[in-house]
Amino acid sequence: MQGRFLLKPSDELNSIIIGVLARAQRLCPVELHAFVFLSNHYHLLLSVDNAPELARFMNFLNSNLAREAGRLHGWREKFWGRRYQAIVISQEEAAQVDRLRYLLSHGCKEGLVARPREWPGAHCVEALLEGLPLRGLWFDRTQEYAARARREEFDHFAYASPETIRLDPLPCWQHLPEERPRSRIAELIFQIETETADRHAEHETRPLGVGAVLAQDPHHRPLKSKKALAPAFHAASKAARRELVEAYRWFVGAYREAAEKLRQGDFRVGFPAGSFPPRLPVVVRIPDLAPG
Repeated sequence: MQGRFLLKPSDELNSIIIGVLARAQRLCPVELHAFVFLSNHYHLLLSVDNAPELARFMNFLNSNLAREAGRLHGWREKFWGRRYQAIVISQEEAAQVDRLRYLLSHGCKEGLVARPREWPGAHCVEALLEGLPLRGLWFDRTQEYAARARREEFDHFAYASPETIRLDPLPCWQHLPEERPRSRIAELIFQIETETADRHAEHETRPLGVGAVLAQDPHHRPLKSKKALAPAFHAASKAARRELVEAYRWFVGAYREAAEKLRQGDFRVGFPAGSFPPRLPVVVRIPDLAPG
């Protein structure tokens, strides 16, 4: 909300974020390729089979993050400024790697730290490079509430359980041996660090630093927030982008045609796969152009 730093890194919040993300992945199976949480927003790189699966996953993640981070920082108002935005990535390797590079550069490109590994928040860089497990805690607040209702005294971790995130390789890398994606990621990290150092040298600046990031007030509101219009799709070539645009136009046209027939009383009309028909169950089938 308003760009406030309510996701400011801390050991406790990092553990909670990873725990919630891991629980969401376990309850609403998706392929999680990469993630990064900054102080006032986050990015995920996911593969999903259909729209309802993504909606359930994001609803669980955002609702629980809002409650847990709000509880931690005493924030009782609306937490998220808007609903999440999902952007389809083409099946091109260049497009998928570009999005991974963009995600890994967070913390550096904002001038906060000099290297991706220095970012003190929840981040996937160590797990991607070293294959280290990402473990967090899930707190069962329902059991805590019941225990308080029984006037029981309990430890802070009495109703906490460990959760572990599973990271999957990018779809374009899933056929490669395990060491190949790691070496490619190491190359991306090296490029990010080099460009960050060159940028600071050119402008005679230095990163804000981990200490300053951790010292930020979670209720602070930045004077300016980025408001750039997000693209409809991420693609590496004009041909792939045109294919995605044409597929979306077909989808919208088919939906509108079906909706008009439904309004006219034709209840046997077929809606396109992945759509949410008005007052009818969602049409679940993996479309030919699924999110990458």
